[in-house]
Amino acid sequence: MTAMDNPIPSLAPPGGHYSHAVCHGDLVFVSGQLGARADGTHTADLPFEDQVRQALANLRAALVGAGADLDSVVKLTAYIVDVAHWPRFNAVYASVMGAARPARTVVPVPELHYGYLVELDAIAVRGSPGAAR
Repeated sequence: MTAMDNPIPSLAPPGGHYSHAVCHGDLVFVSGQLGARADGTHTADLPFEDQVRQALANLRAALVGAGADLDSVVKLTAYIVDVAHWPRFNAVYASVMGAARPARTVVPVPELHYGYLVELDAIAVRGSPGAAR
């Protein structure tokens, strides 16, 4: 198992004792990604859609840093505050993910760290573009 100990300059350092991504063979396990910018500033005060875009950008940065990309994702879990955000989440997610359609779970939660409205984690397969289809 190989932990990615923040070699990804486009991501803020992990906020706790964890790695942004861990590789095991060809699998990449990405920790929950919030909408924090690379410099560590938060976007929790921005509109929901902007938080989703930033969280997806952070997810992609972690994947790329581990040798994968969004089209390599086979499973994604989204945690969203308030199920009423689901349609807006789905619209931004579909726009960013394009043709990639990994297995996905959307979990409504009462709150997230720092006041964020969305957090994403994923499992991907390295060296297999389009594995999520």
